[in-house]
Amino acid sequence: MKFVVHTQTLENYGAHAESGKFADGMAYWKFKSGDTYIVSGLDRIQDAVAFVAAIGMENCISYKEFPCHYTTYGEWLKEIADDSEEYQKYQQESAKEVDPRTYKKGGA
Repeated sequence: MKFVVHTQTLENYGAHAESGKFADGMAYWKFKSGDTYIVSGLDRIQDAVAFVAAIGMENCISYKEFPCHYTTYGEWLKEIADDSEEYQKYQQESAKEVDPRTYKKGGA
């Protein structure tokens, strides 16, 4: 079965020139884009989400990335069905296809 896991990123603008810490009043987080992963080789969606978290999560003072939305591959295709053909193609081509059985760090 295939699953689709989307990630969300946050960037802390306060960490560029100041400490970026909440305690100092210098945190200023902004939502940014994320990635889309097409995960194969697993039978359960929660395993796919955990796998994407293992290979893609980041958590530091200036940047965070985490899974935020997940569906089966078929549900995702239905979600994007009303988009233009060009945009559907772009979404499918920009998605990172991963499989825990063959994944190598840096090769997503």
